[in-house]
Amino acid sequence: MTSKIVPVIMAGGKGTRLWPLSRSSAPKQFIRFLGPKTLYQKTLERVSDTDRYEAPIILTNEDFRFLAAEQARELDIELSGILLEPIARNTAPAVAAAAAFVRNNFGDDAIMQVLASDHEIDAADDYFACIDTALAAAKAGKLVTFGIEPTEPATGYGYIEAGEELPSGARKVARFIEKPEQARAGEMIAAGNYTWNSGMFMFPVAPLIRELEKYAPEVFQFAEQAVLKDESDLDLDFTRLDKDTFSQCPDISIDYAVMEKTGEAVVVPSPFTWSDLGSWDAIWKDGDQNGDGNVIAGDATLLDTTNSLVISRDMHIAMQGLDGMAVIASEDAVYVGRLEDSQNVGNIVKSLKADKATRALSEDHPTSYRPWGGYTSIIKGERFQAKRIFVKPGKKLSLQKHHHRAEHWIVVTGTAEVTVDEDVKMLTENQSVYIPLGAVHRLSNPGKILLELIEVQTGSYLGEDDIIRIVDDFGRG
Repeated sequence: MTSKIVPVIMAGGKGTRLWPLSRSSAPKQFIRFLGPKTLYQKTLERVSDTDRYEAPIILTNEDFRFLAAEQARELDIELSGILLEPIARNTAPAVAAAAAFVRNNFGDDAIMQVLASDHEIDAADDYFACIDTALAAAKAGKLVTFGIEPTEPATGYGYIEAGEELPSGARKVARFIEKPEQARAGEMIAAGNYTWNSGMFMFPVAPLIRELEKYAPEVFQFAEQAVLKDESDLDLDFTRLDKDTFSQCPDISIDYAVMEKTGEAVVVPSPFTWSDLGSWDAIWKDGDQNGDGNVIAGDATLLDTTNSLVISRDMHIAMQGLDGMAVIASEDAVYVGRLEDSQNVGNIVKSLKADKATRALSEDHPTSYRPWGGYTSIIKGERFQAKRIFVKPGKKLSLQKHHHRAEHWIVVTGTAEVTVDEDVKMLTENQSVYIPLGAVHRLSNPGKILLELIEVQTGSYLGEDDIIRIVDDFGRG
């Protein structure tokens, strides 16, 4: 039992609308765009008040499990659990699984707040006033959605028509409206009782489960079984939902499954600043614009350039005589386009995916994160590649071997403890070691600072699946 709100953060999306920084393997919720914290970390901070909230529950997938755990650890934020969805099944099964988990751990009377991990929100007093209104409505048994007060006739969002006001301050949901045409969006804004559908919710657990069982019985049946089934096992800090069971859930959103059907749906009109940051144009609007209207992150020189967004990870960008442009340079790709067209970046990604030669650019990010640190690809040829490896203090990679490649390690910063077969040695800056093909080896950082090294691989096959793990601290096969 708890009197606090149980936050449930959805962090499994693989959107690519912010390519080339966001990709299938590194989606926007875990990317640092304009500041030191990711959108996921900002979401965690909004639910960090322990007087108001229990420790959050994270819903994500296998690929992002260590990212979700590590970015919470960076903020020293404790988690109640990380649920791993074995397959994407939209928001209704995810919410249903979370509801079953919350009921099991916090009781029938618990109230859960469902948040997206990739929204930008100004969490000022008006935000928490809306949270309090939603909580009062949820305690009265209502299923609450947050409706953002529109600032423009946007066509990229669904809308909610608000009806009668209730004692809690929430209003009954008259109806949900699909993404409208421009003219219709303008008419709704002029009417004054329509809000954007934010996809954020506050649910009392028992009434939510009752409505799920009434309107989407298969969703809750299989989602609950996936949580409770013996095959759903705890792996370190992760709870894996049973794949065979969870995959039987219908692929449907919580709006379609329940909110558009139930008589218990209410909306809290919300005046706080909110954006789903779904395009480079939105990132520019959210950024700190200089006197010329430019938002710049990274090294750049701009001359006679206005109202533009420039983000660079590694290279220096020079722009001249342009207006309203987005120039985004990751480690291995550059996007250039007009900000007003940035909603269509998905078409570029589709073109990249369709060509075998460029498919990896849409999927794989040059930097991959692991529970021990990560690596960045520097250069790759037919029988060689070079990487920058970084290992956090006190962490170690798996004891492993390779069938098809040898490796050379050169320490750049920090101290490395290296195991090669029976030999264990310590390496410091500018020292190197050779790992022969087939040798059992391990790398660890026994020091207090980040270990960085350059790894040069040579061999007939250089894929990440040529890793035979013998001992691993993180439960990977």
